[in-house]
Amino acid sequence: MRRFLSTLFVISCSLHVFSQTLVASYHPGVTSEGAIYYLPKTALRITVQVERSSFTPGEFCKYAERYLRMKDVITEPAINYSIITIQQEPVAVADTSKCYAIKFDARTSACNVRLSADGILLGINTDEKIATPWSSAVNQKKNRRKELINPRSYLSEEILAAGSTAKMAELIAQEIYEIRESRNLLTRGQADYMPKDGEQLRLMLNKLEEQNLALTSLFTGVTVSDTTEYTFTITPNKDIENQILFRLSDKLGIVDADDLAGVPYYINIENLKTVPPVEVIDPKKKQKQANGVYVNIPGKLRSTISNVQGMMVSNEFPAGQFGNVELLSGALFNKRYTTHLQLHPISGAVEKLQADQPK
Repeated sequence: MRRFLSTLFVISCSLHVFSQTLVASYHPGVTSEGAIYYLPKTALRITVQVERSSFTPGEFCKYAERYLRMKDVITEPAINYSIITIQQEPVAVADTSKCYAIKFDARTSACNVRLSADGILLGINTDEKIATPWSSAVNQKKNRRKELINPRSYLSEEILAAGSTAKMAELIAQEIYEIRESRNLLTRGQADYMPKDGEQLRLMLNKLEEQNLALTSLFTGVTVSDTTEYTFTITPNKDIENQILFRLSDKLGIVDADDLAGVPYYINIENLKTVPPVEVIDPKKKQKQANGVYVNIPGKLRSTISNVQGMMVSNEFPAGQFGNVELLSGALFNKRYTTHLQLHPISGAVEKLQADQPK
């Protein structure tokens, strides 16, 4: 017992103990003598999807107006970044300022303490599956780019053998007009060889459209887009006002918060003060040590992300750090009862509390 108390003193945690017996195998924070656990606080996991669009001019772009009557065709390459979505979700991290201890005693009813990998209390005497809280570091993930069809695979031998770029452009334009004419004849039912059924017609029209788009891209150019997912994690302990979360540059994408090349995106986090503050106790007065299990009474926070044009997303989430802590009496866990306790893995609030008398 002295060794156990000495360990608790070293980590500077408030000790709150009640009699229980461990029947589960070893878990982080759990020993044969007792368990040390944390209550969670809420962090925000912010996921930003950024699309990168890369434009490559067509090989025959300067002939687009002459042969296809297409004006204002872009002739210079360009790259552009834009935000597709911004999402927020709460995740749990261990609140090391809320560290408590449980002492086990063989004279009482058996108890099974369940902790997360980082020592957050999830439940006692419960076999129900609990979603383990987790936290995320800043990361980025790229989506696989869709493979484009090579338009040169549709060029005939005559086109490839053309003696000049202008002649190639002229022959490709003629091929495009022939494809469009074939497509029109099929849709009107005037083609020399009409398909036997609707499915065959659909396949033929799709193939012609594929060839038309591929060859036309030799004049109009190609835009290739891929998406990168960035993740930011913030753990607020107080209100945050107009903090720069990241910056976005049209040409460079996501840049650092202090890089003036990008437009700033701000985050504001507000404690909604849904839980009354606890009464401040004079630290000079000696307090009687209470026995039991400590749980969160979470408050609420509002997180808003905006840019210079206005708000983009706003959400409200429970937050243990903006609430209070409540003691569940140790009498619930004596030998006369088998108490089942399940806590919310994000907020640390009680989700289930049921006491059964032993048979």
